[in-house]
Parts: sequence; structure tokens; C-alpha cells
Amino acid sequence: MEQNQPLKRVALITGASRGIGRAISISLAAEGMNVCINYAGNEAAALKTKALCEEASPDITALTVQADISSEEGCHTLIQSALDAFGRIDVLINNAGITQDNLLVRMDTQQFDRVIALNLRGAFLCCQAVTRTMMKQRYGRIINISSIVGLHGNAGQVNYAASKAGLIGLTKSIAKELASRNITANAIAPGFIETDMSAAMTDAAKAATLAQIPCGREGLPSDVAEAVRFLASEKASYITGQVLGVDGGMGI
Repeated sequence: MEQNQPLKRVALITGASRGIGRAISISLAAEGMNVCINYAGNEAAALKTKALCEEASPDITALTVQADISSEEGCHTLIQSALDAFGRIDVLINNAGITQDNLLVRMDTQQFDRVIALNLRGAFLCCQAVTRTMMKQRYGRIINISSIVGLHGNAGQVNYAASKAGLIGLTKSIAKELASRNITANAIAPGFIETDMSAAMTDAAKAATLAQIPCGREGLPSDVAEAVRFLASEKASYITGQVLGVDGGMGI
């Protein structure tokens, strides 16, 4: 790097092939960050995210990495790929998540375990894997994408709610452990956001949900991405251990 050349930050986003993860990737690329785009299996969608990031800012580098972050091996592959490509990781966005909905009395242990494994254990593994790098840099931003469901619960989603509530506890604990190393950790709790998950809802279910939102509309992935962009920036250096609701007032 040439002397006086501005440092180009590196952001790693899990579950970034579409939806909120894609919007976050594009937003951080537009901010001038190199981005590592993690995906589970949809390579075509991940490459689309990469192209959109490069379109948003031709000066950045976008890398796609296929990895199952619910496993230690997959997480190691992801983190090492980013470090090999960029030499550093400044921002970690734990966005990857799945649902396996069912009522408590009908939910089997596999449905519970699969959601916890990806949504919560995967975030833990990624946080743990980047910590040494961020500590050596004496800089880091960790942002965990939780959910309004993690704050208030939801019938038929005990596994998802538990995983998203767990992310909040994880975030607050990490914030206390790492603040002295100039590493912040915050969570964002989206409400009803226009994604593939919401698209699968019935019209009646959507109408009932919209009736609970003071802003009167679904949120957009870009609404979440803008909140992430702020928390990932230098301007948010004195904000850590917080949970920011991006929900149109739904949690009031």
C-alpha cells in the first residue's frame, strides 16, 4: 500500500446471496469497502450480488465464498478465504439464517437444532474466528442480524425466536469482552422486511402483520442495510452492545 493511501476496509457478510445480505453487501461496497460474500449453495445469486457490488463501486473487490458456517470447517474456510484475499477483516456481518417453523408441540428436535446451528452457532463460530484478527488490528465492527421475533417471540417460531434472542445475548457479551480493543459489537432487529420469507406468507397473514406496523408498510432490505452501514462506520465507534430495531415501529 502506498504511503498516505486511505485504508480500504474489508467486510465479510454471511448469507449474502440475496435479500438483506445482498443489500448490506451493496451498501458497504458503495461505502468503499472490499466485500466477502458468503453463500450456502446458490452460486448464481452470489455472483449477482458480486456484480451489483462492483457496479456500486468499481474501485472495490468483491469475493464470493461458498461455506456452511454452521460447521467449524466451513467457518474456517470462509474466514481464511477472506484473509488470503484481503489480509484483514474489519467488519463482520452475521446475517445467515433459516426458519423451520412449527408449533412447539409439533416441532421435532431436528427442526430446532438446524435453526440453532446456523442462526446462532454459526454466528458464534464466525465471531470467534475473526476475533484474533480484529484484536491484532485493534479495530473491528461486529454486527449481528437478530429479529423483532428475538425480542418479542412469535407463535410457531420457538426455534427461530430462541436463536435470534441468543444472538442478542451473544452480542452484548462480545461487546463487553472486546470494547477495550476498539472492537464494537451491535445487533440489528429487523421487523417485517420484504424478503423471500415474507413473500411466502399468505395475503391474510401479511395484512394482519401490516396492521401492527405504525409506518404502515413492509420494510425494505435497504432499510436494514443503511442501519448496518452506520454501525459499520467510524462514526459509530462509541456505540456497542446495542440492539437497533428496524421495524417501522412494530416493536413499540
